[in-house]
Amino acid sequence: MKYFFCGIAGIGMSSIARLLSHQGHQISGSDRSFDQGLNLDTKKELENRGIHIFPQDGSGINADIDYVIISSAVEPSIPDVKKAITLGILILKRAQLLASIFNQHTGIAVGGTSGKTTITAMIGHILHEAGLDPTMINGGISLNTYNNEENSNLIFGKSPFYVIEADESDGTIELYEPTISVVSNISLDHKPLHELISLFSNFVAKAKVGAVLNADCPYSKELTSRNPHTITFSTHPEKAANFTATEIKTTSTGTSFQLNGQKVFLPLFGLHNVENALAAICTCSLMNISLLTAINALKTFKGTKRRIECIGHINRIAIFDDYAHNPEKIKATIRTLRQKNHRLWIFFQPHGFAPTRLMKTELIHVLANETFPQDMIYMPPIFYVGGTVAKDISSQDLINALVEMGKNAFFCNTRQDFLNAIQDAQPDDRIVIMGARDNTLTDLAKDVLRKLKENAK
Repeated sequence: MKYFFCGIAGIGMSSIARLLSHQGHQISGSDRSFDQGLNLDTKKELENRGIHIFPQDGSGINADIDYVIISSAVEPSIPDVKKAITLGILILKRAQLLASIFNQHTGIAVGGTSGKTTITAMIGHILHEAGLDPTMINGGISLNTYNNEENSNLIFGKSPFYVIEADESDGTIELYEPTISVVSNISLDHKPLHELISLFSNFVAKAKVGAVLNADCPYSKELTSRNPHTITFSTHPEKAANFTATEIKTTSTGTSFQLNGQKVFLPLFGLHNVENALAAICTCSLMNISLLTAINALKTFKGTKRRIECIGHINRIAIFDDYAHNPEKIKATIRTLRQKNHRLWIFFQPHGFAPTRLMKTELIHVLANETFPQDMIYMPPIFYVGGTVAKDISSQDLINALVEMGKNAFFCNTRQDFLNAIQDAQPDDRIVIMGARDNTLTDLAKDVLRKLKENAK
């Protein structure tokens, strides 16, 4: 088959493109970011796999192509889409293609508004270490190496087991027919809560073998009646969950806890990662993988990129890169980095006008309540990739509210403004770059480290 991916630079799009290429299909694609000179490492990596990249001007579309694949962000006005329509080529959304692949296998689908990328990676890692040869398609880059490939969000397996991250943001989670459904938690993100609860309720009900639910999240816990075979996890003994972490302790190299009589060590920090590990262990229990096997596998799990990823240190100043973009994720990141009362420098880039509009009150609330008086908050303009959208909100609106609440909050017209500001960082400060869907945020985190190193000379 011949597939053309319009918007191929996106991590979700590129992962399926690479999987299909690995399976012998002919893949090509385009992306506006490549045309703008951005994400060139991704472009090179795809081309090294034999994937032909075209400008996003319709020149890559011809009558020989069987399917044109688009993301939810791609609009009909894009030349590639217009030409595909003219030629009568079948156009599928990314989730439709992923569902058509996933639904043919023994599928574990991981959903939830926070944590699903890390949980997906953990499950994939456990199955891989257990010798079950899974295929994993994730929305984040694993720090472990699989199939002799570094920096990949894929595991290429030959068994029937498929593990995927199931996105609820555009409602396409309804397309999946999982063997096991996992719901990490449910909180405001992309859609109103009542819509999210409805989506996840159906997602849980469809699971053929069973569902894994977070007993610490009231909205998730309410879904236990939707499937007769549910397993719950918690960090609170009074919740009477099937799997409960106790004696949770932070060490210099990670986190330890007790679970059903066994000691667990996780080389990651933060209570949210304990919850992620519990979700992965619960899932594996539904697959008859022993607790000890799962625990041993997690000892070697390195995490995923842009999930409180430490970019480097200079003069006892630590720089982190993080995908946090909704209130719950931002809270988890701040609390994890808060150890020993470090001063935080927070650079948060809101993504999309609609999500910012929906979450405005909650974003202001979490940034106000979770930060200390000495912390510094910076926001650039809202991340915008093009298309038709109402631009009736800005980062300045959030900053103004935070300033009125007495916070050290500043709007950045350019990233250089932030690079200039962090020259005042002191030893033991922690700098975190937060935001979703913009690969150049990692570049900013590296620029921060480079700038501080230059200042230290």
